[in-house]
Amino acid sequence: GSEAASEPGQEEEVEDRLKEHMDTLLDKSAKARQAALQSLRLALSSKSLSEFLLERRLTLTDSLEKCLKKGKGEEQALAGTVLTLLCLQMGSGPEGEEVFRSLKPLLVSVLTDSTASPSARQS
Repeated sequence: GSEAASEPGQEEEVEDRLKEHMDTLLDKSAKARQAALQSLRLALSSKSLSEFLLERRLTLTDSLEKCLKKGKGEEQALAGTVLTLLCLQMGSGPEGEEVFRSLKPLLVSVLTDSTASPSARQS
């Protein structure tokens, strides 16, 4: 009984942490952004969050776009991975298509940029 009662509170706590990580993606510190990207990667790869993400996909997409454009190496690689997970979470519907289509040109430019790190190009 107590497990069922604590679940909504746990879910709210998880969502609050995700919101914090999303806010941290706009931090000036590259280390802080990378830590936030790692936390988002872990969350998106371990739990279905499509409803939470549906409401915040544009904000998250904008933040990931900035990480891909301005970041270097590890940050770009993490942003690419988080973006992939975001598209998977959104599914094959119009929302997932929109996220992918909006960032496809940027992803292609990172992929074809010979000066980008191999890990960023791979991700």
